Amino acid sequence: MTEKPQNPPIRVKMKIGEIEFEIEAQPDQIQIAVDKILGTVTDRLKSTSFTQTAERPGPLPRAETCRGIIQKLWEESWFSEPKSLDEVHTELARRGFHYDRTAVAHALVDLVKDNILTRIGKPRRYQYAQKRPPS
Repeated sequence: MTEKPQNPPIRVKMKIGEIEFEIEAQPDQIQIAVDKILGTVTDRLKSTSFTQTAERPGPLPRAETCRGIIQKLWEESWFSEPKSLDEVHTELARRGFHYDRTAVAHALVDLVKDNILTRIGKPRRYQYAQKRPPS
Protein backbone atom coordinates (compact mmCIF):
# COMPACT_ATOMS: atom_id res chain seq x y z
CA MET A 1 0.00 0.00 0.00
CA THR A 2 1.53 3.30 -1.09
CA GLU A 3 0.93 6.33 1.08
CA LYS A 4 0.23 9.67 -0.54
CA PRO A 5 3.17 12.00 0.18
CA GLN A 6 2.20 14.90 2.42
CA ASN A 7 2.88 18.45 1.22
CA PRO A 8 5.29 20.46 3.33
CA PRO A 9 3.51 22.80 5.74
CA ILE A 10 3.09 26.48 4.93
CA ARG A 11 4.29 29.03 7.49
CA VAL A 12 2.54 32.41 7.73
CA LYS A 13 3.75 35.29 9.93
CA MET A 14 1.42 38.22 10.59
CA LYS A 15 1.51 41.36 12.65
CA ILE A 16 -1.61 43.35 13.43
CA GLY A 17 -0.90 46.39 15.53
CA GLU A 18 1.00 45.12 18.56
CA ILE A 19 -0.16 41.52 18.04
CA GLU A 20 2.19 39.20 16.19
CA PHE A 21 1.62 35.53 15.42
CA GLU A 22 2.91 32.68 13.30
CA ILE A 23 0.88 29.79 11.86
CA GLU A 24 2.16 26.58 10.35
CA ALA A 25 -0.34 24.28 8.65
CA GLN A 26 -0.95 22.13 5.60
CA PRO A 27 -1.93 24.05 2.41
CA ASP A 28 -5.56 22.89 2.64
CA GLN A 29 -5.83 24.06 6.26
CA ILE A 30 -3.96 27.38 6.22
CA GLN A 31 -6.88 29.56 5.05
CA ILE A 32 -9.15 28.23 7.80
CA ALA A 33 -6.44 28.80 10.43
CA VAL A 34 -5.74 32.37 9.24
CA ASP A 35 -9.46 33.21 9.14
CA LYS A 36 -9.98 31.90 12.69
CA ILE A 37 -7.08 33.92 14.06
CA LEU A 38 -8.10 37.08 12.21
CA GLY A 39 -11.65 36.68 13.52
CA THR A 40 -10.38 36.29 17.07
CA VAL A 41 -8.03 39.28 16.76
CA THR A 42 -10.78 41.43 15.24
CA ASP A 43 -13.21 40.48 18.02
CA ARG A 44 -10.56 41.21 20.65
CA LEU A 45 -9.77 44.59 19.12
CA LYS A 46 -13.48 45.48 19.03
CA SER A 47 -14.08 44.45 22.63
CA THR A 48 -10.97 46.15 24.02
CA SER A 49 -11.16 49.89 24.33
CA PHE A 50 -7.90 51.42 23.27
CA THR A 51 -7.21 54.97 24.35
CA GLN A 52 -5.45 57.12 21.83
CA THR A 53 -2.20 58.36 23.33
CA ALA A 54 0.76 60.32 22.07
CA GLU A 55 2.63 57.00 21.92
CA ARG A 56 -0.06 55.34 19.83
CA PRO A 57 -1.74 57.84 17.50
CA GLY A 58 -3.92 56.92 14.56
CA PRO A 59 -6.65 54.40 13.85
CA LEU A 60 -6.88 50.92 15.29
CA PRO A 61 -5.32 48.17 13.18
CA ARG A 62 -7.68 46.22 10.95
CA ALA A 63 -7.41 42.44 10.69
CA GLU A 64 -8.84 41.47 7.32
CA THR A 65 -7.83 39.07 4.58
CA CYS A 66 -7.02 40.20 1.06
CA ARG A 67 -9.91 38.12 -0.24
CA GLY A 68 -12.27 39.65 2.32
CA ILE A 69 -11.39 43.19 1.23
CA ILE A 70 -11.81 42.32 -2.46
CA GLN A 71 -15.16 40.70 -1.66
CA LYS A 72 -16.21 43.97 0.04
CA LEU A 73 -15.33 45.79 -3.18
CA TRP A 74 -17.63 43.37 -5.01
CA GLU A 75 -20.39 44.00 -2.44
CA GLU A 76 -20.02 47.73 -3.16
CA SER A 77 -20.48 46.92 -6.91
CA TRP A 78 -16.94 48.19 -7.56
CA PHE A 79 -16.54 45.37 -10.09
CA SER A 80 -19.61 46.43 -12.11
CA GLU A 81 -17.04 47.61 -14.69
CA PRO A 82 -14.11 45.25 -15.48
CA LYS A 83 -10.93 46.00 -13.50
CA SER A 84 -7.34 44.90 -14.08
CA LEU A 85 -5.11 43.38 -11.40
CA ASP A 86 -3.27 46.70 -11.24
CA GLU A 87 -6.51 48.63 -10.67
CA VAL A 88 -7.54 46.24 -7.86
CA HIS A 89 -4.08 46.41 -6.25
CA THR A 90 -4.11 50.23 -6.46
CA GLU A 91 -7.62 50.47 -4.96
CA LEU A 92 -6.64 48.24 -2.03
CA ALA A 93 -3.57 50.42 -1.39
CA ARG A 94 -5.72 53.57 -1.63
CA ARG A 95 -7.93 52.12 1.11
CA GLY A 96 -4.90 51.39 3.28
CA PHE A 97 -4.41 47.67 2.55
CA HIS A 98 -0.94 47.00 1.17
CA TYR A 99 -0.95 43.41 -0.05
CA ASP A 100 1.59 41.84 -2.38
CA ARG A 101 0.36 41.74 -6.00
CA THR A 102 0.57 37.93 -6.01
CA ALA A 103 -1.72 37.78 -2.96
CA VAL A 104 -4.23 40.01 -4.78
CA ALA A 105 -3.97 37.85 -7.91
CA HIS A 106 -4.57 34.65 -5.91
CA ALA A 107 -7.57 36.18 -4.13
CA LEU A 108 -9.05 37.25 -7.48
CA VAL A 109 -8.60 33.72 -8.89
CA ASP A 110 -10.31 32.26 -5.78
CA LEU A 111 -13.28 34.62 -6.28
CA VAL A 112 -13.47 33.56 -9.95
CA LYS A 113 -13.53 29.90 -8.85
CA ASP A 114 -16.34 30.74 -6.39
CA ASN A 115 -18.40 32.32 -9.24
CA ILE A 116 -18.37 35.75 -7.62
CA LEU A 117 -16.15 37.35 -10.27
CA THR A 118 -15.50 36.49 -13.88
CA ARG A 119 -12.24 36.83 -15.78
CA ILE A 120 -12.21 38.54 -19.18
CA GLY A 121 -9.36 38.69 -21.68
CA LYS A 122 -6.05 36.92 -22.15
CA PRO A 123 -3.40 35.79 -19.64
CA ARG A 124 -1.38 38.66 -18.13
CA ARG A 125 -4.08 41.07 -19.32
CA TYR A 126 -7.11 39.66 -17.51
CA GLN A 127 -9.80 41.95 -16.25
CA TYR A 128 -12.14 40.99 -13.44
CA ALA A 129 -15.83 41.84 -13.29
CA GLN A 130 -18.75 40.79 -11.12
CA LYS A 131 -20.26 37.57 -12.38
CA ARG A 132 -23.40 38.17 -10.39
CA PRO A 133 -24.54 41.24 -8.53
CA PRO A 134 -24.22 41.32 -4.75
CA SER A 135 -27.44 40.26 -3.02
